[in-house]
Amino acid sequence: MTSGHTGKDRISKAEISKDAVQSTVEATAHTVGEVAGILTSAVKDVAGAIGGLATEVFEIRDAAKRAAEQQEPPAPEELD
Repeated sequence: MTSGHTGKDRISKAEISKDAVQSTVEATAHTVGEVAGILTSAVKDVAGAIGGLATEVFEIRDAAKRAAEQQEPPAPEELD
């Protein structure tokens, strides 16, 4: 920083550029963090939904199997 002829402090172009780059990097890092959080949450939600679907499919399959067993008489055994 330098003092101008008016007594006010002035910052150099290099420092202005450094501050701009620093702010850009900080903003980018923050945004990347937000996106990573969103993606992590989305992956968790998708995994939970798929797990729930799989559970329902197993329950439906078991219910269908039980219903079929109750409706069909046992097959006669063949005689030797």
